[in-house]
Amino acid sequence: MDNFKETAIESKAWPIIEAKKILDRAVKQGNTEINLQTGYGPSGLPHIGTFGEVARTTMIYNALKNFTDLKINLLTFSDDLDGLRKVPDNIPNTKPLEENLNKPLTSIPDPFGTHSSFGEHNNAMLREFLDRFKFKYEFKSATELYKSGFFDEQLLNVLKNHDKIKNIVLPTLGEDRQKTYSPFLPICPDTHKVLEVEILETNIENKSIKYKYNEKDYEVPVTGGHCKLQWKVDWAMRWIALGVDYEMYGKDLIPTFQLSAKICRALGGNPPENFFYELFLDQNGEKISKSKGNGLTIEQWLKYAPQETLSYFMYQNPRRAKKLFLDVIPKSTDEFISLVNKFDTLTYKEKIDSPIWHIFNGKPSMQNISVSYNILLNLVSASTENDPSIILDFVKKYVGNIEEQNLVFLESLIRCVKNFDNDVSQNISNFKIPSDDETKIFKDLISRLNLMKDETDAETIQTEIYQIGKDYKFENLRDWFKLIYQVLFGKDDGPRFGTFVAIYGIDKTIKLIETRLNFSSNHG
Repeated sequence: MDNFKETAIESKAWPIIEAKKILDRAVKQGNTEINLQTGYGPSGLPHIGTFGEVARTTMIYNALKNFTDLKINLLTFSDDLDGLRKVPDNIPNTKPLEENLNKPLTSIPDPFGTHSSFGEHNNAMLREFLDRFKFKYEFKSATELYKSGFFDEQLLNVLKNHDKIKNIVLPTLGEDRQKTYSPFLPICPDTHKVLEVEILETNIENKSIKYKYNEKDYEVPVTGGHCKLQWKVDWAMRWIALGVDYEMYGKDLIPTFQLSAKICRALGGNPPENFFYELFLDQNGEKISKSKGNGLTIEQWLKYAPQETLSYFMYQNPRRAKKLFLDVIPKSTDEFISLVNKFDTLTYKEKIDSPIWHIFNGKPSMQNISVSYNILLNLVSASTENDPSIILDFVKKYVGNIEEQNLVFLESLIRCVKNFDNDVSQNISNFKIPSDDETKIFKDLISRLNLMKDETDAETIQTEIYQIGKDYKFENLRDWFKLIYQVLFGKDDGPRFGTFVAIYGIDKTIKLIETRLNFSSNHG
């Protein structure tokens, strides 16, 4: 740990920078533990943004663990006492939800029939989701904390500062909403709905509020789960009640955080250290929306690349808006593999600054991955076999023995690449039919490959392919390689072709070229 502390002082890695801010706060406040919070709205299912927020917070958690012996908690808070405002699109049986709009999520029957409530079902999905990725977290339910009395002290604090909080919030609201706004949302004892109604009176002595609903007067305690707070006030109250030292949030919530921070101070609290991250964009540069269905789902990413590559994507500058669509996956995976392969050659200081350190908490589960995503994609495309083990055999023949820790990742990667080829590449491949002059060049390539031994190394093969480009007067050799990929793989570019030949085998590569030329001659 001491070595880490000394080395990390000058680190530019964002999880370390954030960890140092949190630790400074903890020291100043005399903390005995540190609480990091992530929030979840359980009206829908966990998504790729959920993964991103927890994965990034976990990277900070790991950095903190290397700085201090203080107990560190990662709290995952579910706002499951929130009222359901609309029926989500992806629910098979909508009737239980339609009949219970505006009731707390944990008071609505589960349309899936597996849990005691819709909120409990989605909480279970969240925990299953987090457990699947082996995140370390402590689950917190709004329903439990409100109803158990855990929040009571701070709810009374809000009651005492009711008008002060209103004065903070009202300038941010429209004229109509200003007339009825209150920090408290009473849960009607008759309809069991979460109500947005005007609070007619607050009574600190009785610890209650009064309101009128459906021509009936009510007085309800603010404690014990009889009310919940408007979420901006709820966020501020939680920071105090749970002792939150740090929280991330999307850029779109910057004004909300600033408002909640003011409320937190009005309640006598100290807002947490914080970090806003940029939002994901689709391939057209538009903000990703669950309702639009643009961008990638986490299921898609994990179908086409191992989990570690998604963690790498999330690590990259969180303050930069990133496009999240299918073409990103091969690129991100190859960047990840390149960083893994370099990791053992780095100094300790360089390792701490590497994304690999933060993805694996300093201990990568693989060391050297000998092939790239794009090479595997070409192998899968060229091979007529549908068995991933065949592709693995090509790789083993090329690199020799593969260590177990690398083999696990490589097997997963090959399965993912095959999925990508089946679902994506085959739909966008556009094979070029070579001209007569271009066909002559490919026949010369076949002749020169025939002169090589099967064990010829990738560099020698690549050099000979370069030479062919020079011999046929390509002004830019990239145009020669572009022609190779257009004719053989239906793409404009790809990884080093010499490496592909060395892995796939010279004889098989010759057959691939002959097959493409025969196809072209029959369809030209």
